[in-house]
Amino acid sequence: MRLHGNQVVLRAVTESDIGTLDRIVREPEVAAWWSPPEDYGGMLAVVFEGEVVGAVQFHEETDPEFRHAGIDIFLTARQHGKGLGTDAVRTLARWLVEERGHHRLTIDPAAANTAAIRCYAGVGFKPVGIMRAYARDHRTGTWQDGLLMDLLAAELT
Repeated sequence: MRLHGNQVVLRAVTESDIGTLDRIVREPEVAAWWSPPEDYGGMLAVVFEGEVVGAVQFHEETDPEFRHAGIDIFLTARQHGKGLGTDAVRTLARWLVEERGHHRLTIDPAAANTAAIRCYAGVGFKPVGIMRAYARDHRTGTWQDGLLMDLLAAELT
């Protein structure tokens, strides 16, 4: 699979990407929100100007009564604030809606991650509510609140 956004390309993670992604996820600005995955399989590399700058993943609920998809993303800190995350999320969201037939998408950033929340709102995601003590901080072991956001297909910008 290869998805083209306005600035980024999303493609399957290859073995040669793992070292780069492992370094990115350990950057202090990224590690504040992401723990290193056990496996990068199933993720899509976010490529900007030929360089892997992060990864995005999705999961799908296929039960017809609850069908929807969720998205997660991380980018290297040196590319934060340049619109690449918004482009990557929008590109994947369009594919999930147009090609996979999802009518609703979710994303669940840490409630304190205001930059990510702004990024997702730029794609059309809206806050649903705070999920209290939602995710364990891998650095401190404490529970952190998450913000559930969703997007209906018609709201995709």
